[in-house]
Amino acid sequence: MTRRGGSDLERLTGVRSGKSTFYREYRGAAERLERVVHALDTISRALVRTVEGPEALVLAVAEAVRLHLEAQWVLFALADGELPEAEPRHLVVDAQGHPYAYEGLRGGDPPPEDMPAVVINRLNDILRGEFDFLARPVVDPHHAHVPIDLGGGVVGAFAAWTPPRRRLDATDESVMRILAGQTAVALQNSALFQSRQVLLERAESSYAAASAQADQLAARNAELVETQWRLGLATRRKIVDDERHRIARELHDSVTQCVLSAGMQIEVCRSGIPDAERGERLDLAKTLTRSAVEQLRSAIYALDHKGESERSGLAEMLRQLCTVHMPSDLRVQLRMTGAAADLPRDVEHALLRIAGEALFNASMHGGATRAIVRVDQRADGVTLAVSDDGTGDPAALRLRLRIAQAGDLDVHHRGLANMQARAQELGGTLAVRRARIGGVRVAVAIPLPVREDADPGAAEPPAPGPGRSADPARGERGPA
Repeated sequence: MTRRGGSDLERLTGVRSGKSTFYREYRGAAERLERVVHALDTISRALVRTVEGPEALVLAVAEAVRLHLEAQWVLFALADGELPEAEPRHLVVDAQGHPYAYEGLRGGDPPPEDMPAVVINRLNDILRGEFDFLARPVVDPHHAHVPIDLGGGVVGAFAAWTPPRRRLDATDESVMRILAGQTAVALQNSALFQSRQVLLERAESSYAAASAQADQLAARNAELVETQWRLGLATRRKIVDDERHRIARELHDSVTQCVLSAGMQIEVCRSGIPDAERGERLDLAKTLTRSAVEQLRSAIYALDHKGESERSGLAEMLRQLCTVHMPSDLRVQLRMTGAAADLPRDVEHALLRIAGEALFNASMHGGATRAIVRVDQRADGVTLAVSDDGTGDPAALRLRLRIAQAGDLDVHHRGLANMQARAQELGGTLAVRRARIGGVRVAVAIPLPVREDADPGAAEPPAPGPGRSADPARGERGPA
């Protein structure tokens, strides 16, 4: 005895008993079994295409249904919102196996105009999820409808319409139910597989991009290390060059002047001058030579003991420069105006070297016999002006300065360039004009930082008046 309705196996084979007297049933069962085996083989071939993607899977399943039922029309559709990752959402296959779809199918044509209305209406019902009358399998002689169940709910359906010569039975219903159930699982697996493939491709692409970026960063890091090494080497070379130029400038502005002055005195002694004057000039040359040696020793000592030497005021150093270190045939006047406050050491040093170079040039190159050194010190800056009555040409000196800015000069023309460099290093300016006493006037203006304890009004310079110039670079306005 079997229960009413029978099992899927009974429906597939039609066998209710294993007795040999049921030959007719065995014969019919054999035919149905052969058809079922063929159908299951077709279904299995369709379902193994999961890895090819949902579209290939749906096309293969629809084709399997068409071949098994010899259907004129086969419909597959998923309700809106169900299995959102599955594509295509619906599919219609005609008797020749040609697929049609309204959207979502690559290579599928729009449905033809002669498509039966029952097919289109069924498609719309499934898409809208109207399963009230379609939630259970329906098998008529020439029409079959099987819902697609997943997780206890209906997500879509299969439907087929056959010609008059092909009648449907319970076997076909069982085949379609098996196909529908396996299709739902296969669709979900296919969608998951495709999404994992996309994630894998993205991960591989990200890994390749990260590897390429790591290689680029490694290359950039190597370039940065090399650049840092080159920069360090260039910095060290610049420090050495700056120190070399500083030492050369110090020797030029101190020792060289004394040696050249001593040489001038000895040259004068070679001419026909009285013996008494010759002795005085030789003594002066001896003094200048000793001074050059002392200055050379002082420079060497300063290189080893920077900032440890005793300090004298700017006025005292300029007074010694004007009275002791200048030739006797050059009369130098020193005029100090403004506040008598201590200046920064680097400013005092620069002013002293600039004054010495200007006086030396006036005596040696300009043939001057008179010079005036004027220092005007304010709270916000200090001005040094050296005027002479020599034969120097201010225009030629300014041209030499421009040439010095464009390129290096030879050792015989470093004086002006050194003066300008000293002023610029302190944020100041140097100007060369015609002096009112006939020769050249070299003026240097160097700004000073305003001290917090200084009187705010002291930083304001007085208004120009008689005997005073508003701009040190414009020329003398007094006795000079």
